[in-house]
Formats: sequence, C-alpha cells, structure tokens
Amino acid sequence: MAISRILRPLRLVMFVALLGVGGMVLAQSDSPSGNAGSFEVDGIPIDVTAKTDVDARQDGWKLAQRKGWEILSRRITGHSSRLPDSTLDDIVSGIVIEHEEVGDKRYVATLGVQFDRARAGSILGVATQIARSSPMLLLPLQWSGGVGTSLERDTPWNAAWRRFRTGDSRIDYIRVAGNGPDALLLNAGQVGRRDRNWWRSILNQYGADDVLIPQVRLERQWPGGPIIATFIAGHGPDNDEIARFRLRVDSASGLGALLDEGVKRLDAAYEKALSDGTLHVDHLLTINPQPVPTPTPTSTPTPLPGEQPAAGQPGSTSTSDVAAAPTIAVSIQFPTPSAGAVTETEQAIRGVAGVRSAITNSLALGGVSVMQVHYAGTISELASSLKARGWQVTMGNNSLRISRNGG
Repeated sequence: MAISRILRPLRLVMFVALLGVGGMVLAQSDSPSGNAGSFEVDGIPIDVTAKTDVDARQDGWKLAQRKGWEILSRRITGHSSRLPDSTLDDIVSGIVIEHEEVGDKRYVATLGVQFDRARAGSILGVATQIARSSPMLLLPLQWSGGVGTSLERDTPWNAAWRRFRTGDSRIDYIRVAGNGPDALLLNAGQVGRRDRNWWRSILNQYGADDVLIPQVRLERQWPGGPIIATFIAGHGPDNDEIARFRLRVDSASGLGALLDEGVKRLDAAYEKALSDGTLHVDHLLTINPQPVPTPTPTSTPTPLPGEQPAAGQPGSTSTSDVAAAPTIAVSIQFPTPSAGAVTETEQAIRGVAGVRSAITNSLALGGVSVMQVHYAGTISELASSLKARGWQVTMGNNSLRISRNGG
C-alpha cells in the first residue's frame, strides 16, 4: 500500500498521520506555512538493496538526500554540486514519502527532500528570504456532478491543497481546517457574494487581506473512466479569473495526481499575476472607516455675513470656531441567524442620525455577532435613537445589545 508522510531523516521520528494513498502531510492552516522555511525537491526515484529491509530504507533516504541536493544546486546555481552525508544530515529538514515498497531486502520508492532554507541558502550563496504576497485566504471550490462544494465537507480538491507544500511559493496562503464555523462562513455560496463589508468581516476572522478562489470542474466520462478537469484561478470577492486550463487522466485512480498537478499550475498562475501586478489587494477590503466629527450649535452667536461684531462682544475674536460633538466607539451585540441579518442590521444602524460608521468585526452566524459603531453623541442618546426605531436595547459597559421582537 502506498502511503505518504514526512519523516525526520535517519531518526525514524514519525510525526505525521496518514492521508491516504499518494497523499502528503501538511498543517491545515498556515500563514506562513509550516514548510515555508525550506527548499523542496520532489519526485526522486529510489531503488536500492541492502542486508536488511531497514538498511535498505536508510540507504534509500541517504541516496535521496544526495540526489535531491544535486537537483537543488543545479536548479538554483545552474550546476550540480555534492556534499558529504554528514553535512546533508544537518541541512535536510525532512523526507517526504510519495510512494514506497519495502521487502526482500529491497527498497523502491519515490521520495521528496526538504532542505532548511537558511542553511542550504548559505551554502548555495542565495538569499534565504523571498518576497511574498499579502496574506490570502484560500477558498478551494470543487464542482462535480453540477454541485459546488468548498469547506462544507472534505473533497479531493481540499485534500490536494493540503498536500501542496508552499515553501517556495511567493503566495502567502492562509489555509483553514474547515472545522467549527468554517463550513458556515466559507462555503460555495460565499463565492457568489460581492458585499465588501461582508467579505471584510470574514477576512478579519482569519487575518487575511484578500481571498483566492481556485476552482476545479470535474467531468467524469463514465464511472472509473477518464476524468477531464477544468481549473480556474479566481481572485477577490468578484472572483476575477486570472487563468484557466484543462487536464485529463485516463482513470479515476489518477485523480489525486491530476489535482496535484492542477494545484501546482494554479500556484504558478497566481505567482505570475503577483509579478505582473494584477494580483493586488482590493482597497475596499482594507478600508477602515474613520469617524467624522459633525458640527453642533454653540451658545455663542455667529455674526451674519457682512456683519461685524462689536468690540469686546462674544465672537469678536473669531467667527468660525465651531465645536464638534465628541465621537464615541460603541460595541453593539446583535443576533445573526443568517448572513442577510448582518447586512440588514448594519444598514439599519448606519441609518441612525449621528452614526459615522458601523462595521461587524466579530461574526457568529446562528449566534450573536458584534458590531463596532462610531457615534457622535453619548451612548444613552444612541440607545434612545435605537429604541425609537423599534429596537429592544440593553445597555452595558460602553456596549449595547439590540434585538427585535424579543430576540
């Protein structure tokens, strides 16, 4: 049985879990990713024999380290170089088993090698840091049988992105686990929403500045037969298309490899867009509305145009001093049984006189969300205005809880 895992070389420290045939192991959330500090070489074929099965495996790993270093040095410097095994042991941070067969004192495998970026970079004489994009929330979307699925449930497309090792990518992906509220917030329906306020609230939950929506449409010719996949690199709340291509495999058993190749090409498309300047953050997603002070009447009369105040009279020094009402920040808790309730409540609050901004900064669908409101006045005045509009209001310490119909 083919398995895949990441292993510390020559120490037999199995710190991974199985993800199925041909899969790689990665943390489910990374920003930066767990292997962002490594150079990676994969697809190294190994076939060795030894006195025992254990010796054959260890010899195979050592051979993979040597081959991996030759490939890496040729890729970066243009020519191959060699290092002693003792040095390789120090700079190799992990062995990735893509496929292996052990038996009869023989070890046949396809391996990947991860090299510590700082140590390997110093030997190769290259920079150990790469300029990366802004944090991008990853929202994979799979279409199969006419049904779109993102994080509502696990899919082969989600698994392919978990296997993808982002160490050499310039894109700062934020991959989420899909647990708890993730399935409610990041589903196929979310892709069709354009409301920047809604997206801003979600991105704030995950510490992202923008969203990437890689899509795949699977067309199965017949059960177990060929599969044609259309890949689309989407970006932003409008799901702007950056690239599109198609791949094909002859049987269902090759679906994993098909999706892995699709992920690599989509990552390359995103990197190209970043280099071209087309992959940039939507400025509407990063706007942080500032409270705007409003003038209020004063007890000092202001002279009419052309009228000069008498000397010594109030207002004789300045005719333009207008005091501004103090603007306060208030947290408002409100029930959000659905996504529509968030937008409706925000719009209702913004319609209250004196409200300068109202943005949901803590989202809990099916529960109670929190909105940050800037208001020109006092919290008591805001509460009175909300009550006049039919809200039931409970006052707290610099906060309000509102509801309708006793909710």
